[in-house]
Amino acid sequence: MTDPNAASRPVQAVVLAGGQGSRLRPYTDDRPKPMVEIPGTGTPIIGHQLTWLAEEGVTDVVVSCGHLADVLQKWLDAADLPLNVTTVVETEPLGRGGGLKYAAAHLPHPDRPWFATNGDIWTRFSLRDMADFHTERDAVATLALARPRIPWGAVKTDGFGRVTDFIEAPPTTYEINAGVYVFSADFAGMLPERGDHERTTFPRLARERLLAGFPIPQGAYWRAIDTAKDLTEAAKELASLGR
Repeated sequence: MTDPNAASRPVQAVVLAGGQGSRLRPYTDDRPKPMVEIPGTGTPIIGHQLTWLAEEGVTDVVVSCGHLADVLQKWLDAADLPLNVTTVVETEPLGRGGGLKYAAAHLPHPDRPWFATNGDIWTRFSLRDMADFHTERDAVATLALARPRIPWGAVKTDGFGRVTDFIEAPPTTYEINAGVYVFSADFAGMLPERGDHERTTFPRLARERLLAGFPIPQGAYWRAIDTAKDLTEAAKELASLGR
């Protein structure tokens, strides 16, 4: 049976992989953050991302490089990748919004929508469902929303102030930007040449009701790899999931 939504879903994506990853040192002393391996998998973060994007129907990816770009480029050149990858390198810092705009200019289909993801995100959920959500809401941009676990145990009390329960590392009650996006073709032209789109473009789209938020489904895996502890926790979680 033909999928009526297939034609409107992105087949291209940008991966922002230029960060220095200072909080992941010493792992990032000789490699960019997306090249750090998830323990036990033998594959760097970006390798997992590219496999996921290919599984979700993406055929072309532009990787925006910065810190130690040559290390990432060498790995991409040698790897057996499931999709077409182009790399671009910022010659000077452009900020997140400017970097996204620069990378988007190298997408093969400028008149079609596109995915984007931060290079330090390790996740699995349906990008096809997120793209359909984006189309149904006629959004210009849609961001995935996650509820990460807080790093402390929580205490529940009753109305009288008595402790009733302890909960180890519960999910936060707030949704956060999960670092995965769907953008309409017009979005690239709304990005700043320099600076942060989350302080400029996103607030404007929100005021115009053109920014949507897609909650990552309950039970789907998501983690931002920011510190050495995140690497350890990711390895434990993936082992428990049998991945």
